[in-house]
Amino acid sequence: MQTIELGGDSVPRIGQGTWHMGEDAGQRQAEIKALREGLELGMTLIDTAEMYAEGGAEEIVGQAIRGRRDQVYLVSKVYPHNASTQGVQAACERSLRRLGTDTIDLYLLHWRGQYPLSETVEAFERLREQGKILRWGVSNFDVDDLAELDAPACATNQVLYNPEARGIEYDLLPRQAQHNMPLMAYCPIGQGGALLRNATLQRIADKHSATPAQIALAWALRHPGVIAIPKAVSLDHLKQNANADSIRLDEDDLAQIDAAYAPPVRKQGLMMV
Repeated sequence: MQTIELGGDSVPRIGQGTWHMGEDAGQRQAEIKALREGLELGMTLIDTAEMYAEGGAEEIVGQAIRGRRDQVYLVSKVYPHNASTQGVQAACERSLRRLGTDTIDLYLLHWRGQYPLSETVEAFERLREQGKILRWGVSNFDVDDLAELDAPACATNQVLYNPEARGIEYDLLPRQAQHNMPLMAYCPIGQGGALLRNATLQRIADKHSATPAQIALAWALRHPGVIAIPKAVSLDHLKQNANADSIRLDEDDLAQIDAAYAPPVRKQGLMMV
């Protein structure tokens, strides 16, 4: 699988998302199994957050990586209302317990909240000095937010990105590329399924003997600085996600997608879900 340098480590460009995992006890074993199967397929970056099922997703991840922690690049996120000096410390320690590990590879501020960025960064640096996290970053930050942050130590920015939500191409994506900051794309195959029913994506998928979801992933990965973190539970979907790494869209494919989902021509507000 293609890899990218993220905070000094080489990670796969397709990882595993965990949003909505841990919400249904009846799905627990299937979700644990899915994450383990994803690891076997090379998707060794797992992204989670204390927000997801109020810690339930972190517990699922902890079960999935038990006995194989050294194979996993682990990403989690702190709630904005926990982003104070003391709040970050306590939140991280709770996440570590749920994840069953001593260290989180990458710890993100989930979105901006009431606390000054300088306070949150100081708390992140303290965690790093303690060895509880290796690196830190942000999520749902726009260009102005990154400019205010002004922190070379910020390893990444995780934002919504797919053909339906491509406003970041106007300024945020180029800015991060200029600063060699990888962008983590959440919901890369959209929300609610409308994107996957699009006739253009289906036509391109047929051409490549692929699925619309794979085309959406390949489209996101056409930018060399992007990491995609789709969620999947079935083995079939996991295999599709992993195999999307090998699909290369040509100029005609990209032109068709541009016609169906126009690229931005002016600044747009940052989209979030």
